[in-house]
Amino acid sequence: MVKKMDDLIKIIKLGRIQFLVAGFILYSLGGLLAALVIDDFSYFRFIFGYMVLMPAHLSVSYSNDYFDLDADLFSEVTQFTGGSGILQDNPHLINFSYNFALFLIFSSIFLSLLFAWYYSTLVFFLWAVFGNLLGWYYTAPPLQLSYRGLGEIGTILTGLIIPGFGYLALTGHIDQTIILFSIPLMIFQLLFILSVQIPDKEADTLGGKKNLIVKYGRKLGFKLMGLSSLAGSLILISLIISGFFPAVIDFRIIAGICMLLVVPNIYGFIKKPEDPQQATQLSFIILNALVLMGVLTAIYFAYLIII
Repeated sequence: MVKKMDDLIKIIKLGRIQFLVAGFILYSLGGLLAALVIDDFSYFRFIFGYMVLMPAHLSVSYSNDYFDLDADLFSEVTQFTGGSGILQDNPHLINFSYNFALFLIFSSIFLSLLFAWYYSTLVFFLWAVFGNLLGWYYTAPPLQLSYRGLGEIGTILTGLIIPGFGYLALTGHIDQTIILFSIPLMIFQLLFILSVQIPDKEADTLGGKKNLIVKYGRKLGFKLMGLSSLAGSLILISLIISGFFPAVIDFRIIAGICMLLVVPNIYGFIKKPEDPQQATQLSFIILNALVLMGVLTAIYFAYLIII
C-alpha cells in the first residue's frame, strides 16, 4: 500500500501541474475574449472545452520526460526547468509515462470529437488533433522539434493554439479577432521558452538539444527576451487602440499590466547575466512576471464580462 501511494505521488509529480496553470491562463484569455466578442459566456462550453485541452497539455509533461530521459540526466530540476527528475530515479515508471501520455492524447481527441459533434464544429476537432500532435512531436521521434532547432517554433504556436481552444469552445470558429490577439501571445511564448532554456543551457548542450540558448548563449537570449516583451506589449496595446478588440477593453489597464513583464525584461536586456545562477534567478523572475501578467489580464477580462 505504501509503495503504491509513493508511486502515485511520483506520477503526479511527473505531470508538473504548474504548467497546467499557465495553459489554463492562456485558454481562459481566449475564452474570455470570445465572451466579450459575442457578449455571452457559456460555463458549460468553457469547461467542456478545457476538458479537451487539459489532457492534451498534461500529456506533454509525460511524453517530454520519457523522450528527454537521457538529456535530463544532466539537468538540475527546478520549478520550471530540468524535467521532473522522476524517471531517472524510478525506471519502473518509464513505460507508464509513455503509455499514460498516449492515453491522455487519445482521451483529448475523443472528447474533442464529442465536442465537435455536439456543437457542430469540425474545426474544433481538427484543432485538437493538431495541438496533440504538436505536443507529442515536441520531443518524440521522428520530428523531435526540440532537438532539431524547431522547439521555439512549436512553443510559439501554442500562443495561438491554446487561446484558440478557448475561443473555439465558445464561438465554434476561428476568426480575425483571435488570430490578431494571438500575435502578441505568440511573441510572449517565445519569451517563455527562452526563459525556460536559460537555466538548462549546459544540460541541453550535453543532452544534444539544439535550441537558441544552446546555439547563441544566454546574452543573446536576454536581448531577445527584452525585445519580445516590448514588441508583444506594443502590438497588444496598438491592436486595442486600433479597435480590433471589443471597445470595453481599456488599453491603459492592459499597458499597466504589460509593464510587469517589460520592466524585468528590460533589466535583463541591459544586464545580460551569463553566470548560471544569476541568469536562472532572473529567468524565474521573468517567468513569474509572465504568469502574473496573464492572471491579471484574465481577471480584467472576467471583470468586464461580469459588469
